[in-house]
Amino acid sequence: MPQTSPQLTSISEVAAAAGIAADHVEPYGRHVAKIDLAARDVDHPHLGRHYVVVTAITPTPLGEGKTTTAVGLAQGLARLGHRPMLALRQPSMGPTFGIKGGASGAGRSQIIPMETLDLHLTGDLHAITSAHNLLAAMIDNHLHHGNELGIDPQTISWPRVVDLNDRALRHVVVGLGPKTDGVPRQSGFDITAASEVGVVLSLATSLRDLRARLGRIVVGYTWGGDPVTADDLKAAGAMTVILREAIKPTLMQTTEHTPVLVHTGPFGNIATGNSSIIADQVGMACSDYLVTEAGFGADMGLERLVNLKCQISGYRPAAAVVVATVRALKLHSGHHRVVAGKGLPPEMLEERPDEVRAGAVNLIKHVQIVQGFGITPVVAINVFPTDHRSELDEVRAVAAELGVACAESTHVVDGGEGALELARAVVEACEQPGEVRTSYEWVESLEHKLTAVATRVYGADGIDLSPQARRDLAHMADLGHGDLPVVIAKTHLSLSADPTRKGAPTGWRLPVREVRLAAGAGYVYAICGDMQTMPGLGRHPAAENIDIDDEGNIVGLF
Repeated sequence: MPQTSPQLTSISEVAAAAGIAADHVEPYGRHVAKIDLAARDVDHPHLGRHYVVVTAITPTPLGEGKTTTAVGLAQGLARLGHRPMLALRQPSMGPTFGIKGGASGAGRSQIIPMETLDLHLTGDLHAITSAHNLLAAMIDNHLHHGNELGIDPQTISWPRVVDLNDRALRHVVVGLGPKTDGVPRQSGFDITAASEVGVVLSLATSLRDLRARLGRIVVGYTWGGDPVTADDLKAAGAMTVILREAIKPTLMQTTEHTPVLVHTGPFGNIATGNSSIIADQVGMACSDYLVTEAGFGADMGLERLVNLKCQISGYRPAAAVVVATVRALKLHSGHHRVVAGKGLPPEMLEERPDEVRAGAVNLIKHVQIVQGFGITPVVAINVFPTDHRSELDEVRAVAAELGVACAESTHVVDGGEGALELARAVVEACEQPGEVRTSYEWVESLEHKLTAVATRVYGADGIDLSPQARRDLAHMADLGHGDLPVVIAKTHLSLSADPTRKGAPTGWRLPVREVRLAAGAGYVYAICGDMQTMPGLGRHPAAENIDIDDEGNIVGLF
């Protein structure tokens, strides 16, 4: 059957219901629109403006439904008479055509039109790809025309990007052929969602700020050790022009016509994992509950939201929804193995509340992470039809022992009606917000900041810096970047850097392989464990099932 929805309403009606003036709406067809940044300046003094983030426990490779829970929560808030808005990341086409599939939610709690969201949308990711690759082209062009800046080719760290999973491009040699084809050197490709340009777009607060951040991007170093920036290569202006429309968030709707702002899509394990500050600003101006999602578990996206994004935006989450599933808790018991692209083992569907209790150590740790940031947690059980009553009761018992609110949600099947218990719990949590605090102060040393995240958030005993990582940290401090915040690129499948360690591992140290600079985005990031910035396709990727039927409808996209 064609995967289209009869529930769509015109985007102008969605915008009007959200309080966005028609002058600020730039339609892209009937059901999608760009929103002008001036929408941030409209004052709605009657709105309470609560900032709510949806995070999760450490997920299985199949994901635990943060997006669909965020959609269901927003729909539930609307049913309670509130004026909510969602701010979510744009899905990358790499996972869409890979194993994970699309990221529009599911059932009666999804963003529509789903196929538009998962395929191109308004072209923002393509604009990021083009801006990124323009800078790469200008680097190689500079080398070809004599290298006036004296760039050491061995230090060039700016790859090219593409919004697809393509492992064959991880390592390439450019400039092969006759002399007119450029200077041969080793390079590679990342996936677009790992591009610093995308992170810059997500953290920029204006077109002028975007231009300044792009200009600060460091692509390599001279023979004398001085950094070479996009401004040095005179590329940042043209990059900004390419992104001039991409800086505007995209308005869509849920299956119940709740407004959704979709903007930027940095990966949660190797980048910041959050949608844009600008989308938050628009959403906070127009709603009384702005619901956003932070990538993967509380150790990943939520940590970066609090320690980095919120320090720029000035927003403070009043509550954090921690999404948990029975299947993930069973996985964290250590009794099962889940493989991406394959169904759950049959034994995981059997009634085993003891495994839920054993795996609850992971839920407990994530609740503690949320509380460590001073945010009020609400545990949301994303209920599956295969869950057993005794297993759900076990999750509730764990939450009760922790003294935190817990709600079951059947939003996939029942839409906003199935998320009413969760919505009420979130409203109550927002009435008693905590005092949000960070894991570290930016003025502290880079090593201290890495250690603080590893020990205070992940539960590590400390960090182990490789000789290369120590040199990297010293170099960044010498260049004056010691006061930047940090991002730790590690697996999302464990609180540790080892994806096989489930639950809440103890007695381990975080291995830091190397440290890189994202000067435009404004942070330093550590590479821990075996992290890839260009994913590969599985043996049977989702792309094999996607097609067009005789009527021109998209089929097989999920």
